[in-house]
Amino acid sequence: MMTKLIYDGTFEGFLTAIFQVYEEKLTNICIERKELATETFFSEYTLVTTDVCKANRVWKGLSRYCAAEGKNNIYKAFLSECDGIENTLYHYIQRSLSEKQNIAKDYADPEILKIAKTVRMVNREKHRMDAFVRFRLTKDGLYFATVSPDFNVLPLNAKHFKNRYADQQWLIYDLKRNYGIHYNLKEVYYINLQLSEEVNNTSKATYYFTEEEQAFQELWKKYFTSTNITSRKNMKLHVQHIPKRYWKYLSEKTPNLKK
Repeated sequence: MMTKLIYDGTFEGFLTAIFQVYEEKLTNICIERKELATETFFSEYTLVTTDVCKANRVWKGLSRYCAAEGKNNIYKAFLSECDGIENTLYHYIQRSLSEKQNIAKDYADPEILKIAKTVRMVNREKHRMDAFVRFRLTKDGLYFATVSPDFNVLPLNAKHFKNRYADQQWLIYDLKRNYGIHYNLKEVYYINLQLSEEVNNTSKATYYFTEEEQAFQELWKKYFTSTNITSRKNMKLHVQHIPKRYWKYLSEKTPNLKK
C-alpha cells in the first residue's frame, strides 16, 4: 500500500517529509502538498509536521553529494509548484544519496531531465519578473507592486530588487499566493496582508497612490503612445518579447485613469 506524506507546502515542510522517509525507512511513498492532496482507498495518509532542524539536516546532507548547482536546481524546481514535482525531486535526492555523486547532468534519466527543463522555465519567469515589475509610490512613501507569476519566484527576485533599489522601501506582493517581500532599507522579509481588490483598480488609484505618481503614470502612457509608430507595429514580435500575461504589470498597458 502506498504511503502519502502530506506537507504544508513550504520547502522546509518538503525537506521534513524527505527526512521522515529515511527515518522511518518508508517505501512506495508519494509526497503531496496539503491543498492538493486527494484521498484514495489504496493509500495511507501521514501528515508531516514541519521541523526546521530536520529540514536543515537533509539540506546539509545533500551538500556532500550535490554541487551548489544541484541544490539550486532542487530549490528552483520546488518553486515551480508543478504537479508531482515533489516526487520527481525525491527521486533526484534518493539517487544523490544512494549513489553518493553529483547526478545533475544525468539527462538520460527522464526525471533529471524534467528537473532541468523545469528549472529553465523558473529561471525565465524570474528574469521576466525582474524586468516587468512596475512600482507605484503609495501615499505612505512605499514603492508598491503586485504580481501573479506562473511560478513562485518571489524568493528568487528578492536579491535583484534589494540591490537595485537599496535606497527605497518597497513591497512586491504575489496576489496569486497571497504573500509578499518587503524591503525596509535594511533587510528583505516575507509579509502577508489583507489586500483590497481595489488596489489595482485605476479608478480607485487616488486612495492609495500619490498625485505625483498618478501624473507620472499618465505622462508615461502619453509618451508611449506618442512614440508608437503604427505603420511599424509588429504585434507578433511584440508579444514574443512581452507576452500578454505580463501586460497587467506595465503602466503603458493599463487603461487610463477615470476622472
